[in-house]
Amino acid sequence: MKFLVQWLIDWPRQVARYLTWLAPLFARITVGWVFLWSGWGKLHSLPQITDNFVSWGVPFPHILTPFVSGVEFFGGLFLLVGLLTRISAGALGITMIVAIRAAKWADVDSLETLLGFDEFEYLALFLWLAIAGAGAVSVDHWLERWFGRKLRA
Repeated sequence: MKFLVQWLIDWPRQVARYLTWLAPLFARITVGWVFLWSGWGKLHSLPQITDNFVSWGVPFPHILTPFVSGVEFFGGLFLLVGLLTRISAGALGITMIVAIRAAKWADVDSLETLLGFDEFEYLALFLWLAIAGAGAVSVDHWLERWFGRKLRA
């Protein structure tokens, strides 16, 4: 029995060692693509999005609408290529917190409802990316290796 339990723990761990590059890449592509296009759409509909921000009670909507739209567009673009991943994920995570608070909070009647929001799921991915980083298949990884070599030399 001990052998079976040990094998059920060790075998997946050994497989996962070969795939450590895949999870951050998959997460970055998923949320990067969504937010690149979300930001693009908002940048091309600023008056309507500003009206939404006003109705949600977001302060300084005429300033924050283009700012948030740009954060979504450029943050999504940067996540796609893995550039400034921790900063981009952190900024996008903050936008998700604000979106939940401003647009969804009135609908929260339970933890289940909160956890079911798409925004909360995105927040979880952004938190993970902000902590774990971009992974091996990214511009961040290439820059770390390039500048790490230069700094040590």
